[in-house]
Amino acid sequence: MTSEPVRTELHAGWTLRAAGGPAPEPIAAAVVPAAVPGCVHTDLLAAGLIPDPFLDDHEALLAWIGRVDWTYATTFDWRPDGHERHDLVFDGLDTVARVTLNGRVVLESANQHRSFRVDVRDVLVDGANTLEVAFRAPVPYANEQSLALGARPRPYPLPYEAIRKSACNFGWDWGIATFTSGIWRPARLESWSVARIAEVRLTATPQAGGGRLDAEVVIERADASGPALVLSVEIDGRRAEAEVPEGADRARVGVDVPGAELWWPVGHGAQPRYDARFAVRADAGEADAATRRVGFRTVRWDTEPDAEGTPFTLVVNDRPIFVKGVNWIPDDALPVRVDRARYERRLRQAVAANLNLVRVWGGGIYESEDFYDLCDELGLLTWQDFLFACAAYPEEEPLRGEIEAEAREQVVRLSSHPSLVLLTGNNENLWGYEDWGWKVALDGRTWGAYYYHDLLPRLVAELAPAVPYAPGSPFSPGGEHPNDERHGSMHLWEQWNRRDWTTYGEHRPRFVAEFGWQGPPAWSTLVRAVSDNPLTPESPGMIVHQKAMEGNAKLTNGLLPHFRVPGDMETWHWAMQLNQANAVRFALEHFRSWAPHTMGAVVWQLNDCWPVTSWAAIDGDERLKPLWHAIRAAFAPRVVTVQPRGDGLAAVLCNDTDEPWTGDLALRRVRFDGAVLAEHAVPFEIAARGRLTVPIDAELARAGDVAAELLSATAGDERGLWFFAEPRDSALEPAELELETTAVPDGTEVRVTARTLVRDLALLVDTVDPAASTEDGLVTLLPGESATFHVRHAAPIDAAALAGARVVRTANELVAR
Repeated sequence: MTSEPVRTELHAGWTLRAAGGPAPEPIAAAVVPAAVPGCVHTDLLAAGLIPDPFLDDHEALLAWIGRVDWTYATTFDWRPDGHERHDLVFDGLDTVARVTLNGRVVLESANQHRSFRVDVRDVLVDGANTLEVAFRAPVPYANEQSLALGARPRPYPLPYEAIRKSACNFGWDWGIATFTSGIWRPARLESWSVARIAEVRLTATPQAGGGRLDAEVVIERADASGPALVLSVEIDGRRAEAEVPEGADRARVGVDVPGAELWWPVGHGAQPRYDARFAVRADAGEADAATRRVGFRTVRWDTEPDAEGTPFTLVVNDRPIFVKGVNWIPDDALPVRVDRARYERRLRQAVAANLNLVRVWGGGIYESEDFYDLCDELGLLTWQDFLFACAAYPEEEPLRGEIEAEAREQVVRLSSHPSLVLLTGNNENLWGYEDWGWKVALDGRTWGAYYYHDLLPRLVAELAPAVPYAPGSPFSPGGEHPNDERHGSMHLWEQWNRRDWTTYGEHRPRFVAEFGWQGPPAWSTLVRAVSDNPLTPESPGMIVHQKAMEGNAKLTNGLLPHFRVPGDMETWHWAMQLNQANAVRFALEHFRSWAPHTMGAVVWQLNDCWPVTSWAAIDGDERLKPLWHAIRAAFAPRVVTVQPRGDGLAAVLCNDTDEPWTGDLALRRVRFDGAVLAEHAVPFEIAARGRLTVPIDAELARAGDVAAELLSATAGDERGLWFFAEPRDSALEPAELELETTAVPDGTEVRVTARTLVRDLALLVDTVDPAASTEDGLVTLLPGESATFHVRHAAPIDAAALAGARVVRTANELVAR
């Protein structure tokens, strides 16, 4: 008998075929090579049998894929190696599958969100082994389950609540419906003896002079009455052991780690992590080992009622953290294409935008280990929804048991990550039950309350007691209406749906977990995905790539209070992008100015899963939209913003750094031509992580000519501006600019000098080179001021093109006539 486990990947030699349903010829008769991990779409794309579903109206052309049964097959060689157990392991099957090994059914699954392990020692044969995974079509299966369980309220036609599969896989108001099937995460054969480590439930706690690691380790035995074992842990040169009695399936082990340093969110300190190695040993030697990378930190959410309601304040290492957050959706509608490098690109873009938290939304997926490991490394806090979104979910079997198994696995998997600061029961379901007519529509049927108020908090308390839990988002801790701005977290969607974005200023929430505004993707992304000729806001391809209900009407209605609707397509595109950025920046600066009453804002949304008009700051081709620049500016470590206070105005200075901020606040009322009409200097001193509100004298806060004046508040390098009139009602003249370009090793520096007031200057560099990018944007310049844009590009770019009207965009051309 050997003791060292053997793990053999089962990723080679797979084929795919349609096994039933409306597959068109020649696909119905084809057997194509298949990638594992992968999915049907990527295999058919690789074989050249389908067009790209992200282009034009191909989504509709490929809807049949979700109504077809698909079978994967491979053959692998195996030889007896002396091990007692041989487990077939699938880290993810999407979704309803029957697994057959050598003609025998060994597994039936119906949950995309969990892994599966089955003992196949009695099924393997010496030599060639045949493995098949037969997937049932997800669309008819979900419909069947909906009939069996009873229809439940939801915002979209197909019953995604009746199947444990990513909800947005059936389409969303920003997402394509793909209806994927496939072996979407790794598969392998694990051969082992005596015992294996099945779970590691750990807590890494700071203590005086260092930290302490405590863990409960669950052990699976090859023989339930197996021998006594020794469990050990090693971390940072320290070691501890615990006895595992004969037949026992778990043990606790703990170790002090002197000198362990605190793990902090980005912007608050460093992110030291420590490798902890757990091993289980029998007389014959080490049977199995597992490694976890841990960080020592404390986390809680302050929800102690105060005079104004109930706060929702994140506290890490006893420091209140103003949450600068963003919502995350799957980064590709075919998630198998998202690898570690892509996660890293996206998450580094988040950090560069001054974000410190990513909320993984409940209609998507539990992301891979790479995602959470990168968040740990970068200091990006993670808020993970359990996967329930915008629907009433049945509490009956078979869903009930599947949800418990899924939650148990994911709580244990995720809880070791220092970045994880919140597990949330669902997205908007508590709100939906109260306000969306569900009570009548349900007519007494279950809707998920058992999951959110009983099962999930019980599992978190059992498996990860140090991880905070909230029943939903939005949620009021004191039992008030779930979307009451005085209590807990709230979602703000009336602005996008019905009201002007300036009405964000009417709200003083304790915490905003969702709000946002739409805008189109980058120009080069748009024209790659939509080939309409002519391309217009309402042309057929544009409508396919606009999933929001009355989305284009809302874009227009939201623009008109601020700008007129342009007549040409490229200017329309810029106007909608700019309005999106202005809406969110306005809201973020308002929310931030009310700290510590308001202690966080989580923008909807960071990323896109395909090329689409949406709320994202980074589009489906990974390009930054102007919204990204707005978030970066509003969430900068130090900010000056001018805000209404009572009947007047005030300058609010936010210092989210570890150093005091002192100096003079220069207040000036200025004409658009640069002439100073009134000015005043106010000395200030702000503590580290502090804020200061400075009332502005009426002489400065009241304009003589609202159409042609602005107020400037400057502290060091930071400046806030207040315009007394909307752009469309202002005397903003055409922008007069001078541009100088200088070649630099990774691209070009563009120095722009304003001869007139220039509002919201941006360089849309992808219009001349789709691979070019800049992290500089949305700069407002007074006459005589300059700004430098660093444009990155690998291929040569004609410097004159960077000065062209398609690249250099401002708010001025949306006003000047």
